Amino acid sequence: MNSKHRCGWCEGDTLYEAYHDEEWGVPVYDDETLFEFLILETFQAGLSWITVLRKRENFRKAFDNFDYKKIANYGQDKIDALLEDAGIIRNKLKVNATVTNAHAFIKVQEEFGSFSKYIWGFIDGKPIKNTLSDWRNAPANTPLSDTISKDLKKRGFKFVGTTVVYAHMQATGMVNDHEVNCFRYEEV
Repeated sequence: MNSKHRCGWCEGDTLYEAYHDEEWGVPVYDDETLFEFLILETFQAGLSWITVLRKRENFRKAFDNFDYKKIANYGQDKIDALLEDAGIIRNKLKVNATVTNAHAFIKVQEEFGSFSKYIWGFIDGKPIKNTLSDWRNAPANTPLSDTISKDLKKRGFKFVGTTVVYAHMQATGMVNDHEVNCFRYEEV
């Protein structure tokens, strides 16, 4: 059987490989998915992506399927319940930031018509296609992620440092950082 060549970072874990094969680097233009990835990336800060990925379904349940309108209305009781939920990463600052980010997300939608128009506007709606021969050579951040991070922070978002923003750009296909010999490189 012919096995497909994948980016080295995902090899050996079936969950990681499925995420790589089906989602990572695929351009995302719908606000709901962009918000989900933004929240998951903020929870990843300081942790590995596989840790968050393994808890993704728990996050979906705990955060009302990442419904930013519901999250924006979370009160202290819901926040306290989230901090007791062993299925997610129980970081008080990140949980509170999720509520803050839901509010900021809605404000961006109101200003730009959608979060997608806002975020993709930084690259004129077209993914950046890098030419990495080895995933370890991918940058952790770029001048563009610096710019987006600063703008998000100015708009009230939390836990959106330049590294988090670059990871979000990779996950949502704003940048194609698949290795050039990865079977997904040309597909996305």
